[in-house]
Amino acid sequence: MSFADLQAPLGRTTAGPPWLLKATVFSVMVFPPYMVLAPVGASGSVPELLALALFVLWAVSAVLGLHDPISFGHPGRAGILLLLLASCLSYAHLFTGLSGASTVIGRAAADRWMLLVIAAAGIAFVTTESVRTLNDARVLVRWVLAGGTICCVVAITQFALHLNPMEWFKVFMVGFVENGNASAFQARGALMRVAGTTLHPIELAVVTAMLLPLSVWRALHDPKGRKGLQWIVVGLFVVANAITVSRSGLIGLVIALAVTVIFLPRPAKLWAAVIVPLGTAGLFVAVPGLISTMFATTTAGSSDSSITYRTDDYPLALRLVADRPLFGTGPGTWIPAQPKDIFDNQYLLVAVTMGIAGLIALIAYLLVPALSALTAARHAAGNELKLLSAAAGAAGLVATVTSGTFDSMSFPVFALLLPFFIGLSGASWLMVKNQLDLGRTAPLGVTSGKGHWG
Repeated sequence: MSFADLQAPLGRTTAGPPWLLKATVFSVMVFPPYMVLAPVGASGSVPELLALALFVLWAVSAVLGLHDPISFGHPGRAGILLLLLASCLSYAHLFTGLSGASTVIGRAAADRWMLLVIAAAGIAFVTTESVRTLNDARVLVRWVLAGGTICCVVAITQFALHLNPMEWFKVFMVGFVENGNASAFQARGALMRVAGTTLHPIELAVVTAMLLPLSVWRALHDPKGRKGLQWIVVGLFVVANAITVSRSGLIGLVIALAVTVIFLPRPAKLWAAVIVPLGTAGLFVAVPGLISTMFATTTAGSSDSSITYRTDDYPLALRLVADRPLFGTGPGTWIPAQPKDIFDNQYLLVAVTMGIAGLIALIAYLLVPALSALTAARHAAGNELKLLSAAAGAAGLVATVTSGTFDSMSFPVFALLLPFFIGLSGASWLMVKNQLDLGRTAPLGVTSGKGHWG
């Protein structure tokens, strides 16, 4: 029995994704992460509260024996458990005083990290257990992409009109207060880059790149809805990514497109060979100044302060890791006195705060689900499951690479969207495993290597 089965009406074997999971993944891309419930504090954003509730319900039902999480094991789950374990060890190291002076601010930051990791685990575990079929995947993906579409529309509105709709949205969030300042607008070259509903243009750039392959999958394989609108959503993700004028976004977009095209069926590959270059040219024509700004951004080299800030981080990080190599200073505890000492690299940040143990766990958390999803895509029978697995893998690869260009887990939208893809990679892995098991037990002359399954 799975977590989803607990919500099944009488007479059904599975209820599909539970409503709480659908609400959570939708809220990640819609509700501003800097608006938090006042009594709760920094961990009190709508999506994080919903994700924590997911984890509590999942854990309680597992303890009571209402479902069996062990039967849903997959390689990506090992990455989640490693990150949880490394976080707990570093957290204990901090609170016992072994990592040096333990301050009130540092302990509060560590608490926030632990809550974020637990919330992420809730999304990942419940996604894997509740997405049992391709139809379940379609249902959940609609909610994710609906949230992403709203985020893109907000971003395009910000870019075109230089006004922020999120200022109006905040008025309706009674009981919530702002926790820090979001960077809705940032000048870069001839353009004003935007953040949509996220904290920063870089975050928007990366999450749109992560969602792009999934939007292509839906446009090709989801029978519900109008195809024209589904392809418009694909275009919205590309446009929103471009108007962030972000190097990280460009890298993510290239990875996402490369992986997606590889796993497309042959007719779609031929269309992609035409649409991608034409779409790119049309985008540059439609947005004056985009070519010059993007060219200047990608060729600035050492003359760009945003690049030198990143490269200057390495000597400081190495010194701090050498001081506390195993478990670091404590999860989430790096609070620099000067802006130039912010680590714009998640791997460096985790190495400093959680040591070598945390760095290994982070790499496993990012890379193992991505590689397992791509492995599943290679062995999947049927174009739909193949591309779904590839979309999960592409998102994971985007997250893995771009985490070296910004402190990704410090950004709540990224941090809570990634576990959805980890859960989806697990679901894809299990569906492909079932295919292969059926193929091995099929009667002589019957194979499961062709046709649609799910």
